[in-house]
Amino acid sequence: MILGCHLSISGGLEQAVARAEALNINALQIFSHNARSWKMSPLSPDDAKKFLERRQRAHIEYTVIHTIYLINLASPDKKIFSLSVQALKDEIQRAGELHIPHVNTHIGAHMGQGVEKGLERVVEALESVLASPQAKNAPTVKILLENSAGEGTELGASFAELATVLKNVQHPDRLGVCIDTCHAFCAGYDLTTPQGLEKAIEELDRTVGLERVELIHLNDSKFPLGSRRDRHEHIGQGHIGLEGFRLVVNHPALRHKPFILETPKDDEQSDPTNVARVRSLRYDDGARAR
Repeated sequence: MILGCHLSISGGLEQAVARAEALNINALQIFSHNARSWKMSPLSPDDAKKFLERRQRAHIEYTVIHTIYLINLASPDKKIFSLSVQALKDEIQRAGELHIPHVNTHIGAHMGQGVEKGLERVVEALESVLASPQAKNAPTVKILLENSAGEGTELGASFAELATVLKNVQHPDRLGVCIDTCHAFCAGYDLTTPQGLEKAIEELDRTVGLERVELIHLNDSKFPLGSRRDRHEHIGQGHIGLEGFRLVVNHPALRHKPFILETPKDDEQSDPTNVARVRSLRYDDGARAR
């Protein structure tokens, strides 16, 4: 099982790897810099070297960068749109320098211009990013488009909206998808029953294609099914519940994907507790789900 957490880079990028080692996890998600700032200084060769050397010594099988929260690839505001495109270009450059295969991003909100126009704007942004020197110099880095809970004018709550973006970008091989369980549940996909999960996966396969799903964010939800409220909860303590996560982590279409936890960090025991809880739900490869 490839299982990890989003971990802090406080003290240096390499410290995120040290924190992963302490948790005995084999996957890691990081912000490459301050997640609430547009400013991104160039990555120093020394910082990159320390990260790469520490990760090489660790048992990390999968690493992903999550983009900053400010990005809105659908924004009708020219300044925000330009800043968002540049931020994504810079993240791809950093991923290349750190030998990280994926950059995960929310696609943004249409801010009143409508879904169709908003998705066209996202395609425009991605085309610009993928045509940039940063993307061309990091040809193995993929951008993962994350589904949303559908709050306000957020795009990507439906798998069909993600599929629309994938189908209209000229270099779809540079794109993949991340599915967040809290977001999917709050957008109306019932993950709590075998029938509900199967229906969601069938829709995901029909629209996006399961082969495009590169990452699963495991998060319980503080709010009920279809609430359109994006509030993460500890595994098993929200409305998806332990049985829902048992279904997700054992489903044949999902079980071999990387799983990353973005659950609340209330104290030092939060991450170890959530990791242990997920592991307790996982069946051995040879075992059948009850």
